[in-house]
Parts: sequence; structure tokens; C-alpha cells
Amino acid sequence: QVQLVESGGGLVQAGGSLRLSCAASGSFFSINAMGWYRQAPGKQRELVARIFSAGGNTNYMDSVKGRFTISRDNAKNTVYLQMNSLKPEDTAVYYCNVKGRVTTTAWIDGDYWGKGTLVTVSS
Repeated sequence: QVQLVESGGGLVQAGGSLRLSCAASGSFFSINAMGWYRQAPGKQRELVARIFSAGGNTNYMDSVKGRFTISRDNAKNTVYLQMNSLKPEDTAVYYCNVKGRVTTTAWIDGDYWGKGTLVTVSS
């Protein structure tokens, strides 16, 4: 019905960079926002960054400000997360999230999730 296809995770050394991509496809009626969450072992899932389709306003968690940049291509329903100056504490599974509407419930927003991609940052 709907799919979020993620790519770009991997293993990097501290100070390195990765670029995550997430393409939403399927029966989306509209997308209000796209973003990235992450979850490290033994910790709660947290919002890393979010970008809204209308206007492009963004939110970042404090620890990634100045290092990560979120962007999107609305025409392709794709969101990117450029991660620079990576630190070991950034190690986590990163999940793509979409807040939007599918055709069967086009009058209300829902949350949709990717399978996650592992980012590992070594010291």
C-alpha cells in the first residue's frame, strides 16, 4: 500500500559523513512532513530532524544542530539527512517517518515508518 525506502546507513569513523535518503511511495494522498528518528540500544526513540512540506520549516534535536541538515524533494516524496562531523553517540538505528494522508483515509493525518537503517560511528 505504502512504502518508505531508506538508504545510506553504514559504518564510518568519528568525524566522517553519511547521507541518508528516504523515498515514500504508494497510496499517499498527501505528505505534511517527513523526518528522521533514531533509537540507540537501551534508549528511547527520539526525533532527530523534521521538515514540513509546506514552507520547508525544520526542527532539529539540539545535539545535531550545526552538524546535520535535513532537506526534501516534494515532487519525489523524498527526504534526505546529511550527517557531518559524526560522533560515536550518533550510533543508532535511524528510522524514516512520514506524517501524511493515505488515499483510504485522506481526511486525516497518520504516521508511517521505514524499516530503519543502522548508522555506526567508530571512535
